[in-house]
Amino acid sequence: MTEQLLPDWRHRVEHVDTDASGVTHFSRYASLVETVLLETLEADGAGLTALSGLGVELVVTELRIKYLAPAWFRDVVVGAAGIEHVGGAVLRGRAALFRVEADGGHIRLVAASVSLASVSASTGQPVPVPKSVRSVWKGLMAHA
Repeated sequence: MTEQLLPDWRHRVEHVDTDASGVTHFSRYASLVETVLLETLEADGAGLTALSGLGVELVVTELRIKYLAPAWFRDVVVGAAGIEHVGGAVLRGRAALFRVEADGGHIRLVAASVSLASVSASTGQPVPVPKSVRSVWKGLMAHA
């Protein structure tokens, strides 16, 4: 599966993202990876906004990140994401973050796998992903 670069998603590394040496702290990548995957779903009308209207939320059940290169204070980071698996109450996606180089090239910073489960917004208990959302997710997976 190949991740699709999100053309409108960019993040400039801020001071709060870095450790004392100016390198992006490893913990920040978890939030950025989740954001990239959720923004991909949102862009196709099958993200948190659509799910919220149906009384469903997504929770992260597993996150694996492979760190490949650093990003520093003021670097521009772009993201890419794709869907690997859609189940009755789960979604597994992949995401990657890239540092934008001065020449316009991209250096891969992290490769990640994220598993999400659908839960009832009112009870927090697992619920099936609504069919309308699941079909969009499966369509995104087919285009990967």
